[in-house]
Amino acid sequence: MKYKILMTLMGLEIGGAETHVVELSKELKKQGYDILVASNGGVYEKELEEAGIRHYKVPMNQRNILKMLKSYFMLKKIIRREKVDIVHSHARIPGFICGMLHRKMKFTFVTSAHWVFYTGMGLKYLTNWGQKVVAVSEDIRQYLMDNYHVRSENIFVTINGIDTDKFSPETDGSRIRKEFSLEEGTPMLVYVSRMDESRALVARQLIQIAPKLAEKIPGLRMLIVGGGDVFDELLAKSKEVNAALGRECITMTGARTDINELVSVSDLFVGVSRAALEAMAAGKTVIVAGNEGYIGLFGEDKLEMAQENNFCCRGCEMSAEDRLYRDVVYGFCQMTPEDREQAGAYGREVIFRYYSVTKMAQDCVSAYGAAWRESHEKQYHIVMSGYYGFNNTGDEAIMLSMHKNIQEMGSNYHITVLSNKPVETRDKYGIEAVYRFGVRDVLRAIRQSDVLLSGGGSLLQDSTSTRSLMYYLSITAAAKMMRKKVMLYANGIGPVSGKRNRRLVKQVVNKADLITLREENSYEELLSMGVNPKKCFVTADPVFTMDGVDKETAEGILAKEGIPLDKPLVVVSVRNWKEIDRFISRFADLCDIIVEKYQRNIVFVAMQMPNDVTISEKVKKKMKQDAYVLRGNYSPYEVMGIISLADFILSMRLHTLIFAARQCVPLVGFVYDPKIAYYLEKLEMPDGGDLRHFDEERALALVEDIIENKEQYVAKLTQKSELLYQQAHQNEKYLLRLLAKKRK
Repeated sequence: MKYKILMTLMGLEIGGAETHVVELSKELKKQGYDILVASNGGVYEKELEEAGIRHYKVPMNQRNILKMLKSYFMLKKIIRREKVDIVHSHARIPGFICGMLHRKMKFTFVTSAHWVFYTGMGLKYLTNWGQKVVAVSEDIRQYLMDNYHVRSENIFVTINGIDTDKFSPETDGSRIRKEFSLEEGTPMLVYVSRMDESRALVARQLIQIAPKLAEKIPGLRMLIVGGGDVFDELLAKSKEVNAALGRECITMTGARTDINELVSVSDLFVGVSRAALEAMAAGKTVIVAGNEGYIGLFGEDKLEMAQENNFCCRGCEMSAEDRLYRDVVYGFCQMTPEDREQAGAYGREVIFRYYSVTKMAQDCVSAYGAAWRESHEKQYHIVMSGYYGFNNTGDEAIMLSMHKNIQEMGSNYHITVLSNKPVETRDKYGIEAVYRFGVRDVLRAIRQSDVLLSGGGSLLQDSTSTRSLMYYLSITAAAKMMRKKVMLYANGIGPVSGKRNRRLVKQVVNKADLITLREENSYEELLSMGVNPKKCFVTADPVFTMDGVDKETAEGILAKEGIPLDKPLVVVSVRNWKEIDRFISRFADLCDIIVEKYQRNIVFVAMQMPNDVTISEKVKKKMKQDAYVLRGNYSPYEVMGIISLADFILSMRLHTLIFAARQCVPLVGFVYDPKIAYYLEKLEMPDGGDLRHFDEERALALVEDIIENKEQYVAKLTQKSELLYQQAHQNEKYLLRLLAKKRK
């Protein structure tokens, strides 16, 4: 759909955000969108007009109540008369005004975050980020989540797209040379920024060190480009420097729109953010420096750092005169013209690869589409409750699988997870999360939801503690008190031993609207407690739908851990349990035989950090042969990828077995819980027996059979895994059915 889009910003004078909006508007216009711009006006009005883009002058450039009120009514009239589809605001004041109009007029509303705002004195609460927000760097994305609690799914990260035809090594600088009497061969430094107090630190430093630079670099000329509230002060200082030198060294140009031509005459460019990127597009050697920090001479070694903060230097060391002097001198005196040309060519390559104006426009179009759908489609808000954020790979895999499968149902499904480590869950997986024990946040999330999903995993059991059981029952009860739909999602039930606990499970679970269970044993357990069977359906664990990292990535992890790949791998997954000590020595003997007799490398993989590492070390110490323990805290995707490299698996952990089955890697399971025996039977894989009665000879016979008949085991797992994959996807179908009932 080719939307009619209204861009709103404070003004159109020289500045990075202003240039961003102009370039974005022109590119979207080229792509067939109908673009309007509203601002207080400025030097870029003419460029918009030449591109066929209408501009409305609206005084959104000051926090003045009367001007803001006037802007409110002017914008309301424009939006209504022009029949605008989407309003895209690019600063705090336009965002605040358009946010108020959005509530009244219900248009689709998107904002852009070009920088970080001061949040004190209540200003935080005057900022409206719209339905979706486009952040121009990853650090701004993080800032939005940390300071404004914007959901990660509502943030689209883009770049400052640069017009590589306008900013090019082919740009003709003859007019600028004539205007400023610049002779060919004159060493030229160009700096571009607004000359405002908040932006002019490096301009001040350049003026301050100009006498030393002029002494070191004969004939040096500097063009300092931009206007602002400290321009007159800096102009006076530059004149003092010129007078002392007895020649024109510093030229203050004031505000200009012909930045591409000014940049074209430089041998060395100094600047930050968009200005630095434009100079890179022009093939110039660039020193990245600004008010927020200093990166220095740009090259391949600085790319990652610069990209993290969108070439704004946030988080870097502050600019200092001595560092700036050293780099400028190096650029002119130690870099040859060929060196500068090579540095410029790399910078232009970076622009083509990462900073095209087309990509910037497409990022915004993605945000527009998501916001438009949100305005025109039914939205569903889902809360997921489970054992998340405890460094348990199996439960994290459940969370990730559920999240992925629900997200694939459509972009109108919004998920919040109750996590023990919500910040880590957001940062590591990009999943919206709140603290599972934060009563106010949990109740707010449930109140704003359409459905609570309790699952998966064995949440309703009292073998570890009654307190855990009470937690999950209370979350379910709270949701039903708020009249929310509740679904137990692919649960494993039990064991629940206490009579009182069994009564409580029956009372609370019977209030759920829908129950899916990952195995028949759990179905029978609920029925034995008196839960209504009409609500219960057997599906499969959602992890049967998950995929691991590729082989190359998995091999890289093993190499980093110093684990050789010269022999076939056997992955071993053990956990602590009540009677584990009697098992360890005999299991260590089994591992020794596998290493010595069958020439395999044993790798212990932890599914619960750090507990499983501790028990793995105990087994390893009992072994006579060498073995390896994977010590890093890896994501479920990485663990599954490592398991895919194995010849076969020995495991006490359910989800290690499920990972292996998903990757069609033969396995032997050791039973400490009925759920292990159930899935071994379901997969038709060898049962190594109960841990309390471990039979080493029997386990060795099973291992020998897997080695001798591996192809048969793989074929069987391929068939069983596909069936369980299909059954696991039934969970989403039941969820859809439940949500459809809510819409009637």
